[in-house]
Amino acid sequence: MFLCRPAFLRAAAVAAVFLLPAIAHAADLEEAVLDELNYVRAHPGEYADELRRAPDWAFEQEEAGAVEEAIDFLERQNPLAPLKGDARLDAAARQHAERQAARGEVGHGPAGSLGVRLRAAGIFAGLSAENISYGSDDARAIVRQLVIDSRVAGRGHRRNIFTASYSAAGVACGGHRQWGSMCVIDFAGALMERGRAE
Repeated sequence: MFLCRPAFLRAAAVAAVFLLPAIAHAADLEEAVLDELNYVRAHPGEYADELRRAPDWAFEQEEAGAVEEAIDFLERQNPLAPLKGDARLDAAARQHAERQAARGEVGHGPAGSLGVRLRAAGIFAGLSAENISYGSDDARAIVRQLVIDSRVAGRGHRRNIFTASYSAAGVACGGHRQWGSMCVIDFAGALMERGRAE
């Protein structure tokens, strides 16, 4: 046993050295995604200008007219208050991201699963929603994809970003077996304290 222990400790130390940059990158990316969400909520007109100035190649994957439609929306959108980061929402988002990463799944899971994850993390919200981006590990690209919301009926991801009733968000980003990377954003509003008397 004693002969194996130093080898195990060395292997664990080597693994930690290689895992720490990935963990640090994920945390930095998650913070950057929340910052970018808050920027677009607070400055929709300026974000519209940025989309207008972006090179055409940045939108090669978007459906025809989607970028122009997003610009029109942003020019009419009033600024909104920032979303507060919430560790419990981060945990709920991370649970979903980790499950999908390992299996290569996509989507939000069975009906009601977001609520189950939020309650398990200690979040009791009157309002909640979830956005998921696949295939990018760049905060600006993630948020831009969700704002343009190409090929999504009703532009539901954009609607979530610009719902004034949401006051908090949690972000979890990481790898994905099929798409390479993914980022889950859970939104909540009308937060309630569990067990509080009415």
